[in-house]
Amino acid sequence: MTDLASRLWTNAAPTDDPVAVLAESACWRALEATPVGRIAIAIGEDVEVFPVNYTTDGGRILFRTAPGSKLLALTAHPTVTFEIDGFDDAAAFSIVVKGRAERIESQQEMDAADLLPLAPWIPTLKYRWVRIIPTEITGRVFRRDREPDRYV
Repeated sequence: MTDLASRLWTNAAPTDDPVAVLAESACWRALEATPVGRIAIAIGEDVEVFPVNYTTDGGRILFRTAPGSKLLALTAHPTVTFEIDGFDDAAAFSIVVKGRAERIESQQEMDAADLLPLAPWIPTLKYRWVRIIPTEITGRVFRRDREPDRYV
């Protein structure tokens, strides 16, 4: 992933601005190439942010989890925001996915999900699959450079 940000910048629409908006297809390329993201979930009166390793499949984001506060919160408040970012020496990017999270319940869907290239990063049992169905995907890529002179 070391040059993903630079590739996104190079492929973005030409601009003199140090910030470029990414097309949805570029956002998906970044999602497919980045192994860790953060999911924001409403828990009571607060919003909690959890790091998750994930995979993509058919326009969906999938991750595994164990029973606990994250899974319980997703059941009560399925509207979520998922974010990834990355950088290299020349550029940085941020992708935000808003959508609805749902537990994968059917055995057929769980069996299919188990074939995807995703395993827990820590030695815990995570049998619950969750998918995020996107309703909005936005992305930005940023050219990295020194700060301009302030008083010119």
